[in-house]
Amino acid sequence: MTTKIMRRLGLGLALSSLLLPAAAGADDAHKAVTVTPVFTGSATVTGQPITLPDGPATVIVSRYVIQPGAKLPVHRHPHHRYAYVEAGTLAVYAADSGKRFDYKPGDFIVELLADWHYGENTGTVPVELLVIDQVPEGVTQNTEVKP
Repeated sequence: MTTKIMRRLGLGLALSSLLLPAAAGADDAHKAVTVTPVFTGSATVTGQPITLPDGPATVIVSRYVIQPGAKLPVHRHPHHRYAYVEAGTLAVYAADSGKRFDYKPGDFIVELLADWHYGENTGTVPVELLVIDQVPEGVTQNTEVKP
């Protein structure tokens, strides 16, 4: 073999010895990632269709902690609100019908849209929620408390 071919072969072997562990590491990293679907849907808990705001939108993410026995005031959301229950048990009531919706850790909530409702912690530990509001650009609040 010529020196040029041997150098190329040597470079190729050196590169492959460097890349093989990286590829194995990438495979190990791939195995370390698990994706578990939590929710797929196109309607709120009461069957209202999920729609996007017209034009640019803003996403607001908040963490709520609701103490045992605490009851939220009657309120509504003019734009879509989603919540993921991280801990505790939450009951949400539709104010007009009194219909009750119960949630526990791991549940994903697509809240009532523009309908009056309230929630309460019905358990013995704090309810922890990750709340996501999807609002038109420029809107900073997605909750209206009933007067």
